[in-house]
Amino acid sequence: MRLPNKLVVVTAAASGMGRAGVELFLREGARVAAVDVSADGLASLAAEMTAKGHAIDTIQADLSRPDDMRRSINEAAERLGGIDLLWAHAGTPGPGGVENLDLTAYDHAIALNITSATLAAGEAIGHMRKRGGGAMLFTASVSGLVGSMFSPVYSAAKFAVVGLTKSLAQRFAADNVRVNVVCPGLADTPMKLGFTGRSGDPDEAAANQQRMLTTVPMGRLCKAEEVAHAALWLLSDDASFVTGVALPVDGGFTAR
Repeated sequence: MRLPNKLVVVTAAASGMGRAGVELFLREGARVAAVDVSADGLASLAAEMTAKGHAIDTIQADLSRPDDMRRSINEAAERLGGIDLLWAHAGTPGPGGVENLDLTAYDHAIALNITSATLAAGEAIGHMRKRGGGAMLFTASVSGLVGSMFSPVYSAAKFAVVGLTKSLAQRFAADNVRVNVVCPGLADTPMKLGFTGRSGDPDEAAANQQRMLTTVPMGRLCKAEEVAHAALWLLSDDASFVTGVALPVDGGFTAR
């Protein structure tokens, strides 16, 4: 096992990559607190994990709200008895352009993509210091490494997450806390339609997906499990001298 008895918090844990990560971490021996806005999603996750023989703590929280974000981390620490590892995974596509920008949608995208990650790190670091160290992982995107003309607000926020990672990797190194970020390409998860199908037209969504895939050398979507395995490596002791890294999981998109 690669995470024996580790105390792990995963945000945006009820679906997609977060859910895949929760199951993988449990299989690798961790105790996990799963945080998500969806009470139904958390109930489904808990039922599935229980059926597979895994105990899990679930915490419902709207991670776009600062008070909920802070509460969820500290509640997770209380339930687990501390925090060794954090995967701050929350995010949202946000507006597709800046013309006639809906500031409410913009503020929500910024809150969920970068503010939630910053607050999660700020709350978790004290618990990790008490444990003698740990590791943090954020989720950005290939759009945090190269600009996206179709999702400029999302891209700007994810560039900020990469910058946060590099800054905190230096800031927390003396605390024996590593900080990295995983950068997926377009993935086969529920959030995919937020990028390909903003208009609600399924034909347009399919065409947009195909257009995006022409830029991926491996020619397919990323799988949630592939990102979860990258997260496992970055959080585990196998990556004990790795910090400040933005790891693409993108089928070669950023290698062009």
